[in-house]
Parts: sequence; C-alpha cells; structure tokens
Amino acid sequence: MSDEKEIIVRPDKDEEQEIDLLELAAKLWKSRRTIFIYAGVAAVIGLVVAFSIPKEYTTTIKLAPELNGASAGKGSLGSLAAMAGINVGSSGGADAVMPELYPDVLSSVPFIVGLFDVPVTESKTDSTYTVRSYIEDHTSAPWWSFIMSLPGKAIGGVISFFRDEEEGDPNAKTNPFMLSKEEEAIKLALTQRINCSYDQKTGVNTISVTMQNPLVSAMLADTVAAHLQAYVTDYRTSKSRQDLKYAEQLNNEAREAYYAAQQRLADYLDRNQGLSLHSAQVTRDRLTNEAQLAFSLFNQTSQQLQLAKAKVQETTPVYATVEPATVPIKASKPSKVMILVGFMFLGCVAAAAKILFADTFTAMKQKISEV
Repeated sequence: MSDEKEIIVRPDKDEEQEIDLLELAAKLWKSRRTIFIYAGVAAVIGLVVAFSIPKEYTTTIKLAPELNGASAGKGSLGSLAAMAGINVGSSGGADAVMPELYPDVLSSVPFIVGLFDVPVTESKTDSTYTVRSYIEDHTSAPWWSFIMSLPGKAIGGVISFFRDEEEGDPNAKTNPFMLSKEEEAIKLALTQRINCSYDQKTGVNTISVTMQNPLVSAMLADTVAAHLQAYVTDYRTSKSRQDLKYAEQLNNEAREAYYAAQQRLADYLDRNQGLSLHSAQVTRDRLTNEAQLAFSLFNQTSQQLQLAKAKVQETTPVYATVEPATVPIKASKPSKVMILVGFMFLGCVAAAAKILFADTFTAMKQKISEV
C-alpha cells in the first residue's frame, strides 16, 4: 500500500509544478507591456554605452620560428610527451628562450619599456607620436571612466599638495629597474594591449596588438615582432658572437706576431749577406723557424676565425612570417550588437523579477513596518 501511495503522490507534485510554471508564464504574458518597456529602456542604455566605448583595432601577426636541431629532432616525441603531461622542451638543447616563452618575453618589463620611444603615426591626423605619448595623451576612454576617476584624482592632488612632491624630468630616460607611477601605468596599458600566444601543435606564435587607431595598431604590431626577433636573435647568437670576438682578437695578435717575425728575418738577412759563419747560419735558421711557427699560428687562427663566423650564421634564427601585419579595416571591439542584446536581456530579467516578486517584496515591507 505504501508503494501505491507514493505512486499517487508523485504525479500530483509534477502537476503542481506544471501548473505553477503555467501560472508564471501567464503572469509574465499579462504584464508583457512592462517587459517591453524595460527592454526598450535597457536598449537605449545599451546603445549609449556601446557608442560611448571607443573603437579598438587589432592587428595580428603569426610567426613560425626556426627550430634548432635538438628541437626539430624531438618534435614527435614532444607531441607524445605533451599528451601525457610531460615537458621535454628543455632536455635536448641549450636554448632557454624557446617559442613557448615568447609570451613571457613580450610581457617582461625591459621589453615593454623598450617600446616607449617607438614612433607611431596616427592615420586620422597623420601625426607622429611616441608610443608613450600616444598612450598618455591620444587614447580616449568612456565618459564614466573620467567620472569614476575624479575622487582618486582629488585625493591624489591633496596628498601631493601636502607632500610637496617634486615633478620628475619629462626628458629623463626610463629606468626599467625603477619605474615611476606614470611609467607603471603605461606599462600596464601596453601589457593589456599586446598579447602573444603559442600553438604547440603548429609551433606558430600569434602576436596581436590592439589600439584605438588602425595604423598605430599595425605599426606597433610590426615593431613588436621585429623587437622580439632581435631579442631572440641576440640571445641565440650571444655565445657565438663572443667566440667570434675572441677569435678575431687571437687572429690579429697572430698576424702581428707573424709580420714581426718576418721583418726580423728580413732585417737579419739584409745585414748579413755573404757571411758563412756557423753562428750566422744558426741565427738565420732560428729566425726562419720563428717566422714559420708564427705563420702556422696565424694560419690556424684564420681558420678558427672563419669557423666562428660560420657559427654565428648557423645560430642566427630565421623566422617565417605566416601572416604579416596589415592595417585593420573593421574595429575588433566593442561589439555593439552584443552590448545591445546583453542590456536588453538584463532589462527583461529585471522586469520579470519585478512582476514575479513584486507581491513578495510588498508583503515583506509590510511585515517589517508592522514590526
């Protein structure tokens, strides 16, 4: 009997739930005018917000860096190890700046600070500014950002007035080790606008730069890619260039020693022509051997110098630009349609909440007032 009662009760609960949902739907449909009004007001607010946000343009560059022998030889093994959660990227070579670390390089303080003085040209006015000047003086923000920043600016102005802080030299060179507040703000802004991602499957690095002007975005993206290539090239060839410099020094010293030994032998032969003394022959043989030994050393260092030059060329990485920088035509954000839809959805939700819970809120207020 207990089982039969349970079987009878459960359908009753389902019927009650269905009836409740139908009542809610009917209640919302009855007050559909309120929902339309809320959605219309939210749509107007959404349009104001959408047109108040400045347009942003994004330029994307895709680079495929050359893999060294160690990295290229373990490509399939690295893929299998990545599936198993094992990183074998640094086990086979001495290259510490791998393509996986390029995003960290782009977000580092020295790299970002190195972009402060890069010149960029704005397409609207055809004016040229530095990246620092463009971020500070030629980048706009929504009107509510200015209103929200007023209390902080007022407090900062009062604090600076009582502290009597000295203004920094605007022409002073930026020190990455100790940034000012303004420089830190510019660094954070650039870090948010410059992104880099690495695809482990294809080995391609994607660099994207977002700016409020399309030409500035394209120029800065091209500069970021060039600086990244120069940074990696400088790192990869640093040891080879040091070896080349040392080989050049040894070759120059060996050349001077060889020329000096030749000159001593020639001077001795000029001064002692026709002499048949054994002491003269011994001295001549000694000077001849010194000249031959100096020539052998000079020849050996010349070969080492050529090998060092070839090593620099071998270690210099080559980048294949899969997708170069182009001036974007359409803005990447804001998406006015998505903002409009989002605000209309919030307006409908607010209207539905008011319709469904108005009686509940009224009853709660009455109880609170009675207490």
